[in-house]
Order: sequence, then structure tokens, then C-alpha cells
Amino acid sequence: MNTDIAVEDITVQIADEKYLDYVETILNTIADAAKVRGTGIARRSPEYIAQKMKEGKAIIALAGEEFAGFCYIETWGNKKFVANSGLIVVDKFRGHGLAKRIKRKAFELSRQRYPNAKIFGLTTGLAVMKINSELGYKPVTFSELTDDDAFWKGCQSCVNYDILQRTNRKHCLCTGMLFDPAKDEAP
Repeated sequence: MNTDIAVEDITVQIADEKYLDYVETILNTIADAAKVRGTGIARRSPEYIAQKMKEGKAIIALAGEEFAGFCYIETWGNKKFVANSGLIVVDKFRGHGLAKRIKRKAFELSRQRYPNAKIFGLTTGLAVMKINSELGYKPVTFSELTDDDAFWKGCQSCVNYDILQRTNRKHCLCTGMLFDPAKDEAP
């Protein structure tokens, strides 16, 4: 962690148009993390990430002006489902709870904008599974997630997409996690 900046000095906020200059940095950070981990991370275009910011559906973390982390939300199945996706924290800011702060902010934004929607995410990471569990998500089979083809099409850029295809969208290396406001209690 950068010793010049305390964790509590990192701002976690909803991103809008004034943060568009960070789009390339966000995408590069996600791509670099995917290479290092060797796991599947769906790629998004600069236009897609910019649109999330313009719609107020993105969370950005900044240490002063320095990019520290990101996540965005997207609705599926006629707004019955909200996915929290693209969670990334810059290496030097990891290990201090920043991912949890970003995820919590994305969860709060999802609940505020779509209070009756089921919130879900796909992950291969234990740390994200733990954060999701703390937020009230439960591990589920893929059949409990959105059946919106547009969502699953986003998995095509993942290195594990062939597994998803071979199993007719029933299994992959990702774990599906779901918060259902009708059943689960938010923290």
C-alpha cells in the first residue's frame, strides 16, 4: 500500500461523467489482473464502462487523484436482476478492505435504485465470495440467476466460456451468488 495515503483517505463514490478520464486505466487494471490470476474476467469496451459512469451505475475509488478501484452495476431480465460486476482493486491498495467498501457501495446503489431486484454476481475469487456472504448473498446454481441471454453473452470474452457452453449454462469455474430481497436480510 502507498504509505503516503491512509486507507480512510481513499474515497469510494458513485462515478459520473467527470471520471471518464479513468476508463482506460480501469480497463487496463482489469486486463492486467486477469493475466496475473489466469482466471476468467469478462472484458468490457471503453464505451460500455463510460456509459456505466454516465448512467450513475459505477463506483470508483480514488486515493486523491490516483485510481484505486472500481465496480459497476447492470440490470437484467427487465430489472428483476442486478449484477454487480467488474470489481477491481489496484494491487498496492489491496489487503485493507477497499474491495469490501467498493462492493458495499455497489450493493447500496443496487438496493437504492432497484429495491425489489435480486442482486447477483459471478466470481472465482474467495475474497469476493467472503464479501458477498457478508452482504447477505448466498451461493446458488446458475439456474437461479438471470436467464437473460444478453448477460450470458458477456461471458464470451472469458477464458472459461467453453465450460459454460458445454454445460448449457449450468456450470462454470465461477460461483454464482445471489441476494434476494424477498428472502435475504441486508446487513
